[in-house]
Amino acid sequence: MSDPLEASERTVGVEVSNSALIAAYVDAGGEILATHKADIDFAESSSTQLVAFVKGLEDVFGTFSQIGVAVPGLIAADGRSVAYSVHIPEHSGLDLADRIESATGKRTVIENDANAAGYGEYRLGAGRGAQDLFFATLGVGVGGSIIFGGKLWRGVAGFAGEFGYVPINSEGVRLEEVASSSNIIRRTRERFHQDSTSSLVEIGENRLTIADIVSAAEAEDDFAKLMLERTGHYVGIGVASVINLLNIERIVIGGEIMGGRHIILDSVIARARELSFRPSFDATVIAASELGANAAAAGAALLARGEN
Repeated sequence: MSDPLEASERTVGVEVSNSALIAAYVDAGGEILATHKADIDFAESSSTQLVAFVKGLEDVFGTFSQIGVAVPGLIAADGRSVAYSVHIPEHSGLDLADRIESATGKRTVIENDANAAGYGEYRLGAGRGAQDLFFATLGVGVGGSIIFGGKLWRGVAGFAGEFGYVPINSEGVRLEEVASSSNIIRRTRERFHQDSTSSLVEIGENRLTIADIVSAAEAEDDFAKLMLERTGHYVGIGVASVINLLNIERIVIGGEIMGGRHIILDSVIARARELSFRPSFDATVIAASELGANAAAAGAALLARGEN
């Protein structure tokens, strides 16, 4: 794997989140050769950990020529720096590409995490074979990306796809306020004592995580299933808007919440069917992510090669 003659054909992508760094090693044909993960140390700077993680990747993967880095936040037009980040404020205004290039000598491209994940699914996952795709990610935040004719559509200022800002009722509640992981936990806590038979009661309100809710739902806990079904209901409202506006060929939904994929997906599809212009709905395929936690890293690797 370390043959230098093949280095130019290999690219690494890294996703940066609040909790982990995930790397994917991709060959010239777009196949994911290997992945690597490290947990975030909350006592240390995110950017410092990122640089150290990237510097160590040749020891893990062998030689590679370039790297794409997917981060939550708005990316500057030059594709090198983060214009603004809610979830990792330290990154706002930071030229991450310069830091990584200076430390490693690897050509570096920075991309929004939802754009990277959407492109990864489009090329290697649940979007394969489609010309047009909308990708939604449900996790710490709610994001989205749009691909038309194989190209990411970024909008006039580069900020297209902010799915979490879609209002879902007449009071102006936004999708992220009910469908992000922290808000699903909040909604679950608010109803916590309405079902004392739920396995979630044994965990306790203060220790409850999104993984707990998903696992309980997968184990047929009725209360946990209800909370994920309601989340899918809200997401379905947003998905219906996408279908009605774009008449899009395929919609792929990913993120950590999709661990309970059939529960969420069935609810999304049912609500979208109710609210969509039926001919447009019938022309759209709605699917769960196939790449899962590796989607953004794989997509970042492909984008670093100048595919888009």
